[in-house]
Amino acid sequence: MQEPEEKKIALELLETEQAYVNRLHLLDQVFYTELMKEARNGKTVPEEVVKMIFSNISSIYQFHAKFFLPELQKRMEDWSCNPRIGDVIQKLAPFLKMYGEYVKNFDKAVELITVWSEKSPPFQELIADIQKRKVCANLTLQHHMLEPVQRIPRYELLLKDYVRKLPPESPDRGDAEKALEMIFMVAKHSNAAIAEMERLQNLWAVYQRLGLENDIVDPSNELIKEGPIQKISTRTSSTSEKYLFLFNNMLLYCVPKVIQVGAEFQVHLRIDVDGMKVRELKDTQFPHTFLVSGKQRTLELQARSGEEMDAWIK
Repeated sequence: MQEPEEKKIALELLETEQAYVNRLHLLDQVFYTELMKEARNGKTVPEEVVKMIFSNISSIYQFHAKFFLPELQKRMEDWSCNPRIGDVIQKLAPFLKMYGEYVKNFDKAVELITVWSEKSPPFQELIADIQKRKVCANLTLQHHMLEPVQRIPRYELLLKDYVRKLPPESPDRGDAEKALEMIFMVAKHSNAAIAEMERLQNLWAVYQRLGLENDIVDPSNELIKEGPIQKISTRTSSTSEKYLFLFNNMLLYCVPKVIQVGAEFQVHLRIDVDGMKVRELKDTQFPHTFLVSGKQRTLELQARSGEEMDAWIK
C-alpha cells in the first residue's frame, strides 16, 4: 500500500529534525563546550567572546533534543492509530521565539569568529581542529551556525506542504492549520527583528558619517535616499558638488569634508519635509535640474541624469 502523502511529509519533518538536533549537538556540546573550556584556561579568547558567538544556542539545543524531537518520534511511532502532528507543532511554535535572539546575533557572531581568528592563533587552531573531525563533514563552523537561522523557514515550508496534502476530513486539519499560522507569526517575528536591527545599524552608520549632530540623531528616522548632487548658483552660473540625505522627516544638504577625520560630511542646511515642494525645472543651460523649496530655504539642484532626477523628485 502506498504511504499517504501527509505521512511522507511528517516523516521528512522527523528525519530533518533528527539531523538538525545532531547539528545543534555539534554546535553546543562540541564547539561551544570545547572553546569555552579553552577560554576558561585563558588560552584562546575571553569567555565573554565565546558566549557572544554562540548566543543562546544551549537553550535551543535543549529544547529540540529534550522536548520537540522525542514528541515527534512518539507521534510517528503511533501514526497508525493517531495520525497527527499539528498539536505537537503548536506546542513548539511559542518556543521558536527564542530564535529571535540567535538570528539577530548571527552577523555579529560570524564577525567575532573572523576577528578573533586573526587575533588569536590558538583560537583559530582549535576551530580548525574541530572542523577536521568526521562529524563536521568538511564544513566550517560558520556553515553549521547558519542551520538554526534556516530552520524556521524550513518548518514553515514542510508544514505548508503537510496542510496542502491533508485530506479534507483529516482529524489533524484544524490543529495543523493553526500550527502553520503560529509558525508563520514566529517567522515574521524573527524577520522583523533582523530588519529592525539592520535598519538601526545602517542609520547609525549614516549618523557617524554626519558627525553625530545632536539634533539629527533619532532612532525613529528612516533614511529614504542619499547621494551626490550639484548645487546650481544662479549668481555665478556655476555648479558645486554637494551631498543629500533624505529622511522621512527632513532633507539634509551637506558638503563633503576635505579632511575626513571622523565625519565625512558637514550639514549645511536642514529642510523639513513637512510643507516641502519639489518640481522639475526646464533649464537649457543646466539639464536634469529640480527645485526644492521648504520652510527654511529653496535650492536649485542638478542630478547626473534624467533617471536620477526623477528618483529624487519621487
